[in-house]
Order: sequence, then structure tokens, then C-alpha cells
Amino acid sequence: MNKKESRLRRARKTRARLAELKAVRLAVFRSNSHIYAQIISGCGAKVLAAASTVEPAVRTQVSNGGNKAAAAAVGKLIAERAKAAGIETVAFDRAGFLYHGRVKTLAEAAREGGLKF
Repeated sequence: MNKKESRLRRARKTRARLAELKAVRLAVFRSNSHIYAQIISGCGAKVLAAASTVEPAVRTQVSNGGNKAAAAAVGKLIAERAKAAGIETVAFDRAGFLYHGRVKTLAEAAREGGLKF
């Protein structure tokens, strides 16, 4: 089993648990160059809010999309957009990534922005 398969296996287990709860989830995806965050409805069919380092608004704030500063900017932005959509509580879906580094920074920034999870 390679690194990607291991991550996807961990993600599958988490998502199965969140699907049982029908919880609104904050899904995070991390690539080498960028970080993405989406708030997905409890049924899993609709994206309620999204933010990433690919967006021009974030690109003006940070020069590199693959570092902790960029992750913090995306965390604050996703929290603002969630509040605008009327969402305050989410379940954190780290997509099998370790809760460390950029993923942890994004989560902490989202909490500081007012999201509860």
C-alpha cells in the first residue's frame, strides 16, 4: 500500500463516520502548491462555501500557496464565508492528512474565525 492509498483509506473511514452523523463538514485538501477548503452539506450533495489559495483574493495576500501563512489565510476566509452562509458548527474532515503543519494551521485559523468543531 502506497502513501496515497493509505491516506484515502483513512479518509474513507472518517467520511463514513461523518456520513452517519449527517454533519456539515469542513473538508480540506492539501497539495504541494495549494490548500483547499470546502464546507459540504450533511447529505454530501452540495458545497455551501469554499476557499483556496488558487483564488485571486488570496493570491494577493500570500506569495506562496503551499505554506502555513497561506493555510491561515484560507482558514480565516472559509470561516467568514461559512458565517455568511449561516453555518457555525462543522465536523472537520482532514481527508486522511495528518493533523499537523498546514492542515492544523488551517483548522486553528478557522476556529479563530468563529467556526466550532
